[in-house]
This record gives sequence, structure tokens and C-alpha cells, in this order.
Amino acid sequence: MNAPQTILQFHRLIEQARLPQRADRSAAGTLPTRAYRYCEAVTSATGFGWWVFPPMAFQLIWDGQDVFWHFDAAPDWMPLTSAVQFPGFSAAFDRAAPEALQGCAPPFLTVLPEPGMVQIWTGMMVRTAADWSVLVRAPANLALPGGYTVFEGLVETDHWYGPLFTNLRLTQTHRPVIFRADFPLLQIQPLPRQAYAEQTFSATNVLGNMLSLREDDWAAYHQNIVLRTEDPNRDVGAYAVASRKRRNGRCPLNAPTP
Repeated sequence: MNAPQTILQFHRLIEQARLPQRADRSAAGTLPTRAYRYCEAVTSATGFGWWVFPPMAFQLIWDGQDVFWHFDAAPDWMPLTSAVQFPGFSAAFDRAAPEALQGCAPPFLTVLPEPGMVQIWTGMMVRTAADWSVLVRAPANLALPGGYTVFEGLVETDHWYGPLFTNLRLTQTHRPVIFRADFPLLQIQPLPRQAYAEQTFSATNVLGNMLSLREDDWAAYHQNIVLRTEDPNRDVGAYAVASRKRRNGRCPLNAPTP
């Protein structure tokens, strides 16, 4: 039997970094119980992909003009004027890298020209199979600690191999923004390139009024919405059950929605 194809591969360069972890469908227990039990749409989105963490705990502070950073072993806050290496990583990189690449270690933190913008490297590299990419985004449905927002990026990692980093914007001044090594910084979601290809978007149809609804549209609305709300004995979470059966290859016809 042939081994299954590897779609997504992480490579950890900073050994202190926590390994990527499958995104938890309960958002680490923070989803409301009713949403976790009955809302398959929310739990599927929450668990779609992998969590990636900062390689260590650290803090950033922005005074409105300059950014400073600090970690536990540092004697004081340090200005982030350009780019800085993860502590001790540059020497470790040079010991492992070919001679032609020595001195080329990726930086850990880089301040960007825009006010309050910082680039953070996770300590990981990522590669995908042919025609697969990764969506790099904030963790889905997991409340962030506050003080920053993460930019989303879509990277064609089947041919671009480099540091898995993110750009973020600091949203508060004169107060430390805390990054924990055990709290996810990013969610990595593998996507086939066809999912965002122009022909996929070109195949979209927008109907502008109710007169354009077909008979089968009305029938589906009646089945999924009207009958469900009129049935006092309806099963709670029926959509979740039907969705799981579909993923397991058992697709019930006319399954009700939540």
C-alpha cells in the first residue's frame, strides 16, 4: 500500500518553539457549550487547520512612535529599531547551515516602516504539496489577548519555501502587549489553489431578488427552515450529525440544518 501524500509539512528551526498543534474545535474550551455541542459550522471553522505558537514568551510596547521589546532573561526593555535575532539562534543557524548560507539566519522580530507594525517569525518553515497553499491568519473563534491584530496572508508554499512569519499591527500604546509561548499566534489552513483561482470566483452567480428563486430553492428552504421550526420534537444539532456523517461517507438526503 502506498503511503499517503504529505500535503503540509512544518519544519522547526528554533528548537525552543512549541510544535504546531491541530486547532482545537472547542477553541481551547472557550466556545460556549451550546455552540460546541450543536453548531457544527462554528466548530468546523475553529478546528480547520493548525495552531502555531510564538517561539518564546515576550512583550512589545509601542509609544506611538517607537517599538520596544522584552523577554524574561533580558535586563531591560530594548528598542526594536530594525530586526533582531532570537536569542542564540544566529550561532545555531550558522552551525547547521551550509557555508554559503551562514550569516543568513531569519530574524525573529522586525519593525516595519508603518507605525506600530511588527513582523514576527514563528521559528517554523512550511512546505506544501504541489498546487496547495496555506492561509496564514489569526486563530479562528479564539479571543486574542488584546493589543494587536494579525494580518492574513495566502502563501503559495508549494514553490516558496521560507520562514513562516506574520505581520501584525499593535493597537494600544504605552502598555505592554504580551505574547505567550503556549497561546497560539496563528492558524495555518492548507488550501488547494483551485479554491482561490480566478475561474472559481468567475463561476459565482449572484441572484438579485426572490423572483429568481427556483422551485428546488423554495423546497430546500421549506425542508431546512420551516419544517424544522414547526417540529416541537426536532433533534437539536441535527445539522452537526448530518455533517459528520457526510465526512464519514454516509450522506443522508434532505438533512435538516441547525
